[in-house]
Amino acid sequence: MSETMLRLEGLRKAYNKGKPGEVTVLRGATISVARGEVVALVAPSGAGKSTLLHIAGLLDTADEGVVEIGGEDMAGLSDRARTEARRADVGFIYQFHHLLPEFSALENIVLPQLANGVPRAAAAARAGELLERVGIAARAGHRPAALSGGEQQRVAFCRAMANGPRLLLADEPTGNLDPGTSDQVFGVLMDLVRETGLSALIATHNLELAARMDRVVRLEAGRVV
Repeated sequence: MSETMLRLEGLRKAYNKGKPGEVTVLRGATISVARGEVVALVAPSGAGKSTLLHIAGLLDTADEGVVEIGGEDMAGLSDRARTEARRADVGFIYQFHHLLPEFSALENIVLPQLANGVPRAAAAARAGELLERVGIAARAGHRPAALSGGEQQRVAFCRAMANGPRLLLADEPTGNLDPGTSDQVFGVLMDLVRETGLSALIATHNLELAARMDRVVRLEAGRVV
């Protein structure tokens, strides 16, 4: 079994390739995350962090380079196999919660499990357990609009963890919250990650939050420096 959960090597990515408006975003970026390691990805705006995270999470493809999850090369997979790998292995958290407004907190965590073939009763039990872990079990029946920003993001954390991923990717997961709430909610996220032994790559502008992780890497102008 590979001791490296995520390996990104020599990633290159350009948009509008071969056209007058071509923009090169990644220029040979290389990062690895060990099993159980939490790595902070610090980057100024426009450095390519969101693109890198989308490639790592199999939401986008690189023009060149290696993407391995758990020692398995993802480059040669069919679209269907990539989707299955993403559902099974990767949890993704965004700056904005992107919860479905017409569903309750519990239902938002149940839905990705149903898509993965989990029976509804088992999915609901798992969702309830996760909400209990992040301290908002009492809010399970509330829709996103009735939740505070911190509560919404906790539900988003639970949704990302619902299918038991091996790798968590987060793009400014507390960037939309005020400093006090951000600090508290980040603590909840770190507790959840540590309890489950997840590997995580977390992009943040906040150097204080970055310092609470195992290691910090910096992305500048499409390269890790």
